[in-house]
Amino acid sequence: MRNGQAYTYWEARLTIGSDPGTGKQIQKSFSGKTQKEVREKLQAAAVAVNDSTYLEPSKITFGEWLKIWQDDYIGDVKPLTVAAYKQSIRLYLTPNLGAIKLQSLTAVDIQKVYNKLTKGEKPLSAKTIKNLHGVCHRALQQAVEIGYIRFNPSDACKLPRVEKHEMKPLDDEKIQAFMKTVSGHKYEYIYLVTLFTGMREGEVLGLTWDCVDFDSNSILINRQLQKMRDGSGYVLASTKSDKARRITAAPFVMNILKKQQEKQNSEKKTAQDMWSNEWDLVFTNGLGEHLCAVTVYNCFKRICRDAGFEYTRFHDLRHSYAVAALRAGDDIKTVQSNLGHATASFTLDVYGHCTDQMKLESANRMERFISSLG
Repeated sequence: MRNGQAYTYWEARLTIGSDPGTGKQIQKSFSGKTQKEVREKLQAAAVAVNDSTYLEPSKITFGEWLKIWQDDYIGDVKPLTVAAYKQSIRLYLTPNLGAIKLQSLTAVDIQKVYNKLTKGEKPLSAKTIKNLHGVCHRALQQAVEIGYIRFNPSDACKLPRVEKHEMKPLDDEKIQAFMKTVSGHKYEYIYLVTLFTGMREGEVLGLTWDCVDFDSNSILINRQLQKMRDGSGYVLASTKSDKARRITAAPFVMNILKKQQEKQNSEKKTAQDMWSNEWDLVFTNGLGEHLCAVTVYNCFKRICRDAGFEYTRFHDLRHSYAVAALRAGDDIKTVQSNLGHATASFTLDVYGHCTDQMKLESANRMERFISSLG
């Protein structure tokens, strides 16, 4: 009975070892309101006992729990994401919070670390703090789910505001200047395909020939070229949203891809036995190897400086495509699908303001409509 009312709970016991002095079994009890809750706690503890990683929740430190979490609970995520999680743990969470008992860790402890990391000689950006918080929160939430702690202390933390980069899409005049400046450059086709499809940098560099359909003028975007954080090389990973998308490209884009195919075939003949395009990539160097993202980006920045708009980022090519598509009359759902955004509302949030030229065109259309009523 509890407060005069019947109280029902489930309980299970697990043998976690034996006393070295008496030889008697040491058992751990798990209780909860439902059979499912107790079973999950029991199973998690049983796995840890079998792997010799079980520690009493009252004794385990946050650092020890982070090690268990990254080894057993991160789940099926991209290799680059795993590397990012481990880097956050190694550089920031373990050094600053690792010695604190897991059950004693508070929101104040975590908040103080976030605040400290935003100051000093090399302060972390608001976005990095947000990513760090994501790792901390996920690790602690797993501890809640298996019954090591009652609630997630990181829920109460306040994060610095992430300032969005100003979007600088190229207008018609700048697009013409860019196309003129890039003409004949070794990466010309990469930049033009990006500008007129809205693909992300990793997506265009990770595009493979089996995803290009010349018969239907379509491109399947299902992978991206990513550099491993530990410097071990590049991998072909899934897209940012983990979802593939198919776009119908303009004939101009498909003609560029045909030219790239001819160029690559010529390079293959020249390279002969030295050719090595194991992923069948569309854009490669003269030996068929994948391109270095940093090199492609640096060349792009030099081209922009030569064209007279040095503050343009590679990602602004994607923004330029989106704005141009909206100005050309594409509906928001089509633009959302082509860009690979999760929702049309997100696309509207990013591009709803568009450009002053679009607003002027809208006003002119309304003026023509009003005049037609007269």
